Amino acid sequence: MQYDTIIVGAGPAGLAAGIYAARGALKVLIIEKGGIGGQIATSWEIENYPGSPPDSTGPGLTERMRQQCEEFGVEFATRTYLRFEQTVSGFIVKTDAGNLETQTIIMATGAEPKLIGCKGERELRGMGVSYCATCDANFFKGLKIAVIGGDTALEEALYLTKFASEIIIIHRRNELRGAKILQQRIRENEKISMMLSCVVEEIKGNGQVESIIVKNVVSGECSDVPIDGVFVFVGQKPNSEAFVGQLERDARDYLIADDEMHTNIPGIFAAGDIRRKSLRQVVTATADGAIAAVNVIKYIEERK
Repeated sequence: MQYDTIIVGAGPAGLAAGIYAARGALKVLIIEKGGIGGQIATSWEIENYPGSPPDSTGPGLTERMRQQCEEFGVEFATRTYLRFEQTVSGFIVKTDAGNLETQTIIMATGAEPKLIGCKGERELRGMGVSYCATCDANFFKGLKIAVIGGDTALEEALYLTKFASEIIIIHRRNELRGAKILQQRIRENEKISMMLSCVVEEIKGNGQVESIIVKNVVSGECSDVPIDGVFVFVGQKPNSEAFVGQLERDARDYLIADDEMHTNIPGIFAAGDIRRKSLRQVVTATADGAIAAVNVIKYIEERK
């Protein structure tokens, strides 16, 4: 069986692409190795997606997208993508459960935040542990939060001062290395304090972040710091390993695609957080997916 397009990844970008491609009368398959939703599936409150109800959750939002896909005839398969091969008529998509034929491919494998790796981090993710200030800052109005990381953490901490009452920047080195102007603004802001030469050993809480165990890497001393939330900014990791040697990536391993979502190989498109871009949000992922699907339709029509 040959598909018109195979979408790799079932996050918001992949689901939006599925809706638009299927509404364009294409035969569509979405393959996903894990659950539906991608990163947003770990967000239990969604406030900044246009039109979402006050009680909207990440899993709820993506479940509605999945249902829309199925209503338009999109097929789903739980498979692990391995690689692709070009053919005269399109592509062979190789997976752990066999090969699939398609005219086009939309890569929507997303990215994931790097973890600090301490005890309690995974358990309290979405319950006070966040990796996105733009997404979650509003939930911490008037609260005390910790911001962990390097250069990016400085920028995000300044943004978070619009919401939080108190911010502690935790940095493993004995000095900051970000832009001088950022460092100056950090030091001048009354809401921000710093714990340098420190790392977080544990995030504690019962269903919600309550405190963190901070260790001074010089003295070895540990302290229990009461806190309402933890924002982690130690980098993102795009899920692009499977594309090495086939699709062009930038220095940070994100796929390079133009504004129409074309990659360096005609017939293959990229959408969502896997793509090099300036803002990674649900709304930009769904926009990418829609643009990719529309250009898939154009590509197939032009080939005919």
